This record gives sequence, structure tokens and C-alpha cells, in this order.
Amino acid sequence: MKFANQFRCAVAFVIVLAARCSLTEPAFGAAPTPTPSSPPNIVLVISDDHHWHDYSFMGHKHIRTPNIDRLAAQSLVFPHGYVPSSLCCPSLASIVTGLYPHEHKVTSNDPPLPPGMPRKGFYETAAFRDGREAMSRHLEAVPTLPRLLAEANYQSLQTGKWWQGNYHRGGFTHGMTRGERYGDDGIEIGRKTMQPIYDFIEQTRAEDQPFFVWYAPMMPHLPHNPPERLLAKYKDAAPSLEVAKYWATVEWFDETVGELLRYLDEQKLTDNTVVAYLADNGWITDPKTGQAAPKSKQSPYDGGLRTPIMIRWPGHVKPERSEALASSLDVAPTLLAAAGLKATPQMPGINLLDEQAVANRKAVFGECFTHNSKDLDHPAASLRWRWMIEGDWKLLVPDPKNEPKRSAELYKITEDPTEKHNVADANADRVKAMTAKINAWWPAE
Repeated sequence: MKFANQFRCAVAFVIVLAARCSLTEPAFGAAPTPTPSSPPNIVLVISDDHHWHDYSFMGHKHIRTPNIDRLAAQSLVFPHGYVPSSLCCPSLASIVTGLYPHEHKVTSNDPPLPPGMPRKGFYETAAFRDGREAMSRHLEAVPTLPRLLAEANYQSLQTGKWWQGNYHRGGFTHGMTRGERYGDDGIEIGRKTMQPIYDFIEQTRAEDQPFFVWYAPMMPHLPHNPPERLLAKYKDAAPSLEVAKYWATVEWFDETVGELLRYLDEQKLTDNTVVAYLADNGWITDPKTGQAAPKSKQSPYDGGLRTPIMIRWPGHVKPERSEALASSLDVAPTLLAAAGLKATPQMPGINLLDEQAVANRKAVFGECFTHNSKDLDHPAASLRWRWMIEGDWKLLVPDPKNEPKRSAELYKITEDPTEKHNVADANADRVKAMTAKINAWWPAE
């Protein structure tokens, strides 16, 4: 009897110890292994025209983003994240495909503009419609995140910005965009309503299927028309009314993120939902015009390319800040891995939850193109800049076809984050070596 009691006590101790071990938080980057019968839900939040510094958790002195700050505190955060291209349409296409623009061929916002035709009038022509159709076909020709997630029975919802025709063409099972230029009904999300997301989630729960939500509101993108209650908070602090409007729109966007996260909490979905966050490209407000300032959107500078990237998955991902380089091309492989799926061999990105893959990365690359494509089937025809970051250094290589008056620019990005001091002339050997790496990545021929 005494031996039996001792045996039962020993077994109980082992069970308790095992339980305690199972609750220990995983180390950074530990690749998750979800239960095949219950893969996690996924919510992808994509900010629109949002500078990398314009969050309180990133150090902005005036802008308040309490909801995104809280998300960051619960996430694995990469403050040195980048998108390959600083323009909405190609950047979003890269997020949904995990490919560079030159690989999926959606390099620009719009098709080639006929000589002498005003841009606004072009949108009403058959040439524009035919061109956008060709761009949508390019996206249909490659795997996309929602199409790949469908292999694990995910239902997927598109809301917000979406350029490539009807949401079905991206592989979404549900959506708001019918097919006009950059979102039509979809861009009501956030600014006017969040209900389509809640209705979709309720439906998937009733059908006992995992869900993927693409939440890409046109915020803080123009028009910067925030509620007066928010604008009043920034009027005295901002250098101009135009800047105050942008700052207030950032906080307005933050409020919508808070609504979405609270809904997950209220529905008890938080613990089994991966939330990923990034911006499609950066933005700097011209204080006089309210439009994009130089070294911002459409540029090869950090003001247009850099974004924090974060992943939250309670119980699977340890909240912490990583100083490693990250790319928006990593989002698709990371979310696929969380769902128990493999990235395609063509995807150049890495799983950001794989510590070794993050440690092995030495550089990130990117490319910027003309606003209107020069040739829809040949990406190099529209190229303006190729760029890379390696260690402390960032190199910009102009393309002579579209930037004939520019020369290579080199910045020690860790000491000069606003890229004011071009040191290419004083570092010719470094420029040569990094240019060779860019050419090996994509020769752009």
C-alpha cells in the first residue's frame, strides 16, 4: 500500500511538471506547430500610407496609437521592416503573393498612360480597363495567400484596398471589392463600418471553419478628414493644419484597429488568432499642400519603404522586439507556417517565427517603379530604382532609363535614418560590392 501511494504521488508530480512546462512561453522564433484539426484564425492588418515613425510605440512625440501600441506589446515586433516597393498597388500585390513586383509583374499603380492623355481622363478609357485586366491576370497567374490557405479549408475575406479586380481574382472566398480601381465598396471599411468583418467571422464560426481576414482600410491615406474630436487634439502641436489632419487620421485608424481587437477578445477568439500588422508604404505630409513630401511615398527612401512588422499569437509567439531586418515578403511564409502549410518554392521571404532563418538573413532588397507602367509584361521597362540594406548600409541604384540624371546613393542607415548624407563617393568599393549583390538578386534586364 505504501509503495502504491508513493507511485501515485510520483505520477501526479510528473503530470503537474509536464503541465507547467507546457505553459512556458516559447523562445523567439520557435516555429509553431498548430494542431491540424484546429488551425489558427488569421487577421492581417495593413495600414495605408503610414510613416514608420508615426506611432507612439515607435517614438513619435505627438501621435497617439494606444491600440496598436498594445498590439505591439503583445507581439514579436520587427521595427526595421520594409516593403519592396513604396507604392500601394505593387506593395499590396507583394504582400498577398509573397513575391517581388518583378516576379508577379504588378509593378505600378496603373497601366501605361497614352502620350498626351491626362491621367484623370485615362481612367475612363478602354485602354485603362484593358490594362487593369492585364494586371489582374498577372496576379491570377501566381499563388496567393488566400488561395493557399484554402488548402487548409480557410474561408477568407477581403476588405479595404484591393486593386486587382473582383476579390475572387485574388482567391478570397468573400469580399467587398467588386472590381473598380482600388477598392470601390471595400474602402468603406474602417472609415464607415467594421460590420462586414464581424458578419464574416460569425458565419465562419457557424460553419466551424478557420478564417483569414484582409483588413486594409484606406487609412491614414488621403483624404485626411478625421473626426473633429481627434483633429482638435493635434491642431496646436502640429506644424500645420495639413499635418494635424494626417496625425489625427492615424489615430482614427488606430481606433478601428482597437475595435477589431476588442471584437476578437469579446468573441473569445484572441488566443486562437494570429494577428499580423504592417503598412503598405510610408508617407510624409507636405505641411503646405497635404500631399506626399519628397523621400516619401513612391521614393526609394525609408520614408516610403520602412514599416514596423509584427506578429501576435498568444501562447505561441513570445512578445519581444527584434532588431533584425524583416520584409513584407515574409508575411505570407509566416502566416502559411502558422496554418501548418508550406510556402511555395518561389517565395523568397522567410518565416519570421523561425529564429534561425531570421538570424541567417544578411540583407533585404527592393525595387521602385514608375506610377504608370511602361510595359505591363516587362517589369524592367518601368524600373526607377533597385535598393538593398546590408548591415549598417543602404544602397540605392537608379535605372538609367527612368532616372537618367541620378547616380548611386549610399547611406549609413543606422546613423542617418532620414538619409540626408549620401556617402557613395567616399565608399566606392562598398558601392561596387553592394551593386554586384543587387545585380545577382535581379539584373533587371
